[in-house]
Amino acid sequence: MLIAVYILFAIAATSRAGLQIATKFDRAPVAYLLSAVAALIYIVAAVGLARAGHTGRRVALACCSVELAGVVGVGVLSLVDAELFPDETVWSGFGSGYGYIPLVLPVLGLLWLWRTRTRTGSGTDAHIAA
Repeated sequence: MLIAVYILFAIAATSRAGLQIATKFDRAPVAYLLSAVAALIYIVAAVGLARAGHTGRRVALACCSVELAGVVGVGVLSLVDAELFPDETVWSGFGSGYGYIPLVLPVLGLLWLWRTRTRTGSGTDAHIAA
C-alpha cells in the first residue's frame, strides 16, 4: 500500500510540475522546480521501497529523509514568507494542497523501514518484528 501511494504521488507531482514548468515557469520557477524535485524523490523512493535488499532500503531511507526535511522546510518557509512561493508546491503548507499526505508519507516510509529492518546475528539475518 505504501509503495502504491508513493507511485500515485510520483504521478501526481510529475504531472503537476511538468504542466507548470511547461506553461508558466516564469511565474514561480522555484515553486515549480521544487515540485519537480518532490516528484523525482517520490519516484526514487517508490523504487527503493519496492526493491528488496540493502541498496533499495538505503535508497528509500535517503529519499524518505530528504522528503521529510523538504516538506518540513518548505512548509515552514511557505508559512513564514509566502512571497518565496508565489504559487504552491507539493510541499507548501506542509502538503496542505494534498491533504497533508506529503507530511505523513515520509514518516510512514521511515517507520516501515525501521519496523522491517534486519539485524545480522550469527552470520544470518534475523528479522526483527517490532
